[in-house]
Amino acid sequence: MQPDVSFVIAAFNAERTIARAIESATAQRDVTVEVIVADDCSTDRTVEFARSFPPELVRVVSLEKNRGPGGARNAGFEVARGRWVAVLDSDDVVYPDRLARMIERAERLDAQVAVDNLDVVQETSGAKTTMFAPPSLEKFPELTLADFIGANLLFKETFSFGYMKPIFQRRFIEQNALRYDEALRIGEDYIFLASALAKGGRCVVDPRPGYAYHIRSGSISRVLELHHVEAMLAADAVFLLGHPLDAAAGVAQARRTRSLQEAASFLTLVQHLKQRALLKAARAALRDPRAVRHLKMPIAARLRRLGLPFFPGRVLGEVG
Repeated sequence: MQPDVSFVIAAFNAERTIARAIESATAQRDVTVEVIVADDCSTDRTVEFARSFPPELVRVVSLEKNRGPGGARNAGFEVARGRWVAVLDSDDVVYPDRLARMIERAERLDAQVAVDNLDVVQETSGAKTTMFAPPSLEKFPELTLADFIGANLLFKETFSFGYMKPIFQRRFIEQNALRYDEALRIGEDYIFLASALAKGGRCVVDPRPGYAYHIRSGSISRVLELHHVEAMLAADAVFLLGHPLDAAAGVAQARRTRSLQEAASFLTLVQHLKQRALLKAARAALRDPRAVRHLKMPIAARLRRLGLPFFPGRVLGEVG
């Protein structure tokens, strides 16, 4: 019997949290689920723990080489059987009523994609905050491509919609040959959802939180670097070649491109200053004077302006 939902969990050295993620997926109410753990060449006991669950409920796909989060998800998509596909990170959890609620909304409104709100949970204290104020999401009963692009700008105080964890109608994914860009290690979720919207996918929004994004204590595990921004600019260029934009989306894309270029200028400037290459730093500042103003901000403010939450232990998410 075909399950309602295939959960795809990309995992890399996730022995500490994989069982928790799987248990939250299998605890969904009023829908049938299968869980696919795509192991990206873990060197710990991730596979052992995943295989401790009943094989009829949890399938493990072991990749032959490390392909990153996008590649692992693609491997999971290849074997998924559910009517809907949900991506779940190996250190996060979903609430028991999430999928039934999202699928009901999507199918009632003839949508192929659905997103919801997220709770941000601090691992050590258990403190929980909701990422997006529900009234702000209520303004978007349906998320258009222009809305989505416009909510994924760097140097903004608000969270990026790129943190949302969509569910997708699997038939729509297959009909449009949608897959993650395996060359991207940051921003692959953005390009995937943007591509789905550009292909005509209708996306509905549930303002209530159904996904818990877990933050570990400790030092920052990931910092946005120049090559990440350059990769995002290159991925956007490829996206634009394959997806003509309407006027509203085009305006939003121009703003996004400018924000990425400004981030690249800022990171180039910082790089030169760290290397004490003052002449190069001066040239970078002259090329894009707006990058200079961000040097005055403390690190937490810089991260917020780059669209990144300043959470100890998980700024941009771990990469396999």
